[in-house]
Amino acid sequence: MPKRKRGVTRDDARRQQAIMKRERRVAETHEERNGLFSTMAQRRQDRRAEETEEPSNSRLSDMAQRGQERRAEET
Repeated sequence: MPKRKRGVTRDDARRQQAIMKRERRVAETHEERNGLFSTMAQRRQDRRAEETEEPSNSRLSDMAQRGQERRAEET
């Protein structure tokens, strides 16, 4: 049986590089997602700031209606 090599072999180095590359990609996507979420939240705030009380009440009423329908379907 051949002796085991000590240290990092080429295969190990490639595997480590692939892992680091994947981790870097994941970190970038988290940053992009956070940027998108922040943009979406800002738009929602802007829209609500422009919204008068009537559309706001209508939107809340629609949400409540959908919730009731969903609960009725579950039972």
